[in-house]
Amino acid sequence: MFENLINVLFPKVCSGCSNHLLSNENVICTICRHEIPLTNHHLNPENEALKKFYGKIPVEFASTLVYFHKKGIVQEMIHNLKYRGHEGIGAVLGEWQADTLKNLPVASTFDEIIPVPLHKKRLKERGYNQVSSFGLTLSEKLKINYNPNILSRNIYSKTQVRKNLLNRTEVLEHVFDVQFSEKEYNKHFLLIDDVLTTGSTLEACGRALLKIPGAKISIVCMAMSHS
Repeated sequence: MFENLINVLFPKVCSGCSNHLLSNENVICTICRHEIPLTNHHLNPENEALKKFYGKIPVEFASTLVYFHKKGIVQEMIHNLKYRGHEGIGAVLGEWQADTLKNLPVASTFDEIIPVPLHKKRLKERGYNQVSSFGLTLSEKLKINYNPNILSRNIYSKTQVRKNLLNRTEVLEHVFDVQFSEKEYNKHFLLIDDVLTTGSTLEACGRALLKIPGAKISIVCMAMSHS
């Protein structure tokens, strides 16, 4: 009864369209689930996500779950996750992504899941890393260790959205660092982030991870920016 009262006073709404959720719906309504554009990258080893890194860093596997369009459902979901504290979105997308990965042979080779880190100041401001719930859900579903400590962001910088590609790459070159011991040698790291755009942030993180002897990297994101 108390839970029903709470739902009346503070109804749960869809993170995609803001309509009230039905009792059997969680985080995202059924209509939005059907309208979200899926990438199906997991079905194509040479997909557009992997091609972002051709000639830049060696990537074993890359995949994103959904397309991110301006003013679309996915943009609203990611903004709710990133700026409004709706961490349940990351968990839901993590469950969906885990379902696409679990039967792929490459998934059995992943040793650790590594989130793109926030600077300590940004983490304090926001209170959470927006990819944590995504990564923790992947960790649980795929039975892979989640390690948020191996990568660090050394430089606090404002958003990179307005920077051109050249400046963005130059800025990010020295932003990330890696702390490792011999136990990290020869591991296959699954690097995760929220949205794949130019790929420069993930490239910089990948370069840091590849300082580890014998390291290999794969990349998985919630969404991919798509015109």
